[in-house]
Parts: sequence; C-alpha cells; structure tokens
Amino acid sequence: MTRTLCLAQEPEADELLSTDDFALLVGMLLDQQYPMEHAFRGPRKLADRMGGFSLRQIAEADPAEFEEIAATPPAIHRYGRSMARRAQALARYVIEHYDGEPAGIWTVGDPDGKEVLRRLQDLPGFGAQKAKIFLALLGKQRGVEPAGWRTVVGAYGDDGSRRSVADVVDAESLSEVREFKKKAKAEAKAAEK
Repeated sequence: MTRTLCLAQEPEADELLSTDDFALLVGMLLDQQYPMEHAFRGPRKLADRMGGFSLRQIAEADPAEFEEIAATPPAIHRYGRSMARRAQALARYVIEHYDGEPAGIWTVGDPDGKEVLRRLQDLPGFGAQKAKIFLALLGKQRGVEPAGWRTVVGAYGDDGSRRSVADVVDAESLSEVREFKKKAKAEAKAAEK
C-alpha cells in the first residue's frame, strides 16, 4: 500500500520523503509549531544544501556548520538552529541503536505495534503523540502494519479520519486536517472556560 507521499505538497520534497525513511523521520521531527507542509519540506532543503540527503552526513556534520545550513533562509523551521541540533541527535540515535537503518525501528525483531510505538517514543524529539501520529502514518500510507498498531495509535488509526499528518494524501485532505485541528483547538479552549 505504499504510495508517493503528499505531505510537503511539492513533488521533489515528497519524493524524498517517500524514498528515504530518515527524511520522513526528520520531517515528522520538524512538524511542530510550524505549518506541516513546510516542516516536511525541511529534508529536501537539507538535501539541496548538502549535496544529497544522508543520515550519516547529518550525524557527522560539524554542529555549528549544520546549524548554519539548517537556519539559512529559507530555514528548515522557524527554530532552524534548535531543530538542526535535534535532527543531528536523531541521526546519531538511529546510528547507535539501529546501525543507521531507520526502518529497523519498525522491523528489527518483528515488533508488534506496542513495541514500535515505544521505540518511536524513545527517539530524540518524539513524544507520545508524535510517535502515535508517525506510526499511524506508517500504517496508513507506507504499508507498515505491525500487529495491533491501530489499537496503540488510537483515533489516529481510524480509517477515513482527518486528524493528523497520517491522513494527508493531497491538498484537499490537508485542508480537512487543518479544519479538524482548528475545531479541536476551539473546543478545547471553550472547555477551559
């Protein structure tokens, strides 16, 4: 069920996300306090500036130089330098724990959904919600379906939902996800009163 992703809403950026698991992880890492499609364009910006996208090159880059690459306009994120440090930490973690193979997070030892979720939560920059959304994205759009994945991701795994990046397959679904988030935020704000 793997398909070309449409998260960045730009063909070259989406192609990289569709073919490089670490690029997809970095895009998800950047998806906070920043418009989703811009976050998922970040890996392509890095690739353009570094002569290609390489987990090892990112991990081994001089931190100050990598921060400069990430923060140069247009930056990979509104907090480009901070996110550069997080991306390097993520690259180093994947090298240390998965021999530089991001797919090992969801393949090594044939893990079930609960274990994949735990592994994702262990990643630098990934909390519980981000891990659930990423696992839902893997299940819904990449064909990665460890046993019980829909249960552990909760509503993010619902078919036909429009609640997260896991549900974005085109410009229309992006608008629907934005509308869902806007409504949920308004409801939460109303509940606080």
